[in-house]
Amino acid sequence: MKRAPVAAFAALMIFLSGMSQAQTQVRIQTIDNKSLTRIANSTHPLANAKNDYGRVDSNLPMERMVLVLKPSSEQKAALKKFLDSQQDTESANYHRWLTPEQFGEQFGPAKEDLAQISSWLRQQGFTVTKVARGEQSIEFSGTAAQVESAFHTEMHNYVVNGQQHVANSSDISLPEAMTPVVSGVLSLHNFLKQPSHIKTESVHRDAASGRLVPEFTGSTSNGVAHFVAPGDQARIYDAEPLFNNGIKGEGVSIAIVSRTDINLSDVQTFRQAFGLPAKDPEFVINGVDPGNLQGGDELEADLDVEWSGAIAPAATIKLVSTLSTFPTDGIDLSISYIVDNVTAPIMSVSFGQCEAFLGNAGNEFLGIRAL
Repeated sequence: MKRAPVAAFAALMIFLSGMSQAQTQVRIQTIDNKSLTRIANSTHPLANAKNDYGRVDSNLPMERMVLVLKPSSEQKAALKKFLDSQQDTESANYHRWLTPEQFGEQFGPAKEDLAQISSWLRQQGFTVTKVARGEQSIEFSGTAAQVESAFHTEMHNYVVNGQQHVANSSDISLPEAMTPVVSGVLSLHNFLKQPSHIKTESVHRDAASGRLVPEFTGSTSNGVAHFVAPGDQARIYDAEPLFNNGIKGEGVSIAIVSRTDINLSDVQTFRQAFGLPAKDPEFVINGVDPGNLQGGDELEADLDVEWSGAIAPAATIKLVSTLSTFPTDGIDLSISYIVDNVTAPIMSVSFGQCEAFLGNAGNEFLGIRAL
């Protein structure tokens, strides 16, 4: 299975202005909790009987869950046309962007539908934290018992490769009346997205030449495998002509998606080692500070911050970190925050997961199957 990139969500939330507004119609009638629809593919494949270690405590906190909303078929068609005009240099909409609120007005649910869904969540005992400004999702919190009652599933403990997880044991169900507007819950598990890097190697500075030297160089059937530095990146992507003309990202900001803090000194050392101008990243904490998780998560965030700064050395790099909860990956919450708050015009994320593991709502959230 291929791992889906997780950067696509930004393309769904901050769009163009100037096109006619898609018709926003009320799609939810009376919500009947006895008339249910099962949401297919809403169980993580690893939440199976082989890995099952029993039901969780009913009071287990299920914080920052995300109910994913979806456009009508008419809105999808209008959105597709809208996106095409974004790339048409002859269109009046070429590179003209919408705010999240403007996007919600054109492609979000009717206000009456949002009110009904929020009311239903509260009736189930949940606390509704916020409706996204682009009106594509609703964040809410509760307990495992409330999740089981509202979504007609059970929350279980699972152990996979020695790691403990929490997940719903079966597909969830929703009132049928809500399904024209609600895609499902983003996730009810903590099988988290994985960093993209494969392995790491160390370098040292040669005392005689002052050059950075890798401590490992491997040979393959195609020849010797070498390490690359920021200068190589600039040459590979033909950025040198831009640099020579003074175009280095000044006035531009890049948001980096993370679920951990990083050590500022790592970034400072990287920039100093490769002759990049000193420019510390900005740190944005979305909710509870996750702290420094060390290991692969921190390394991936380090790489993203450092190499974004390498290709745009004058840009402002903003690391957005969100604590993961039992039901929701901090990566998804950081993506949502960046889009909702227009943190930067560019978003970079290198944590990913197989599409089958994301489920229908997860794919809808990231825009993989939204159009």
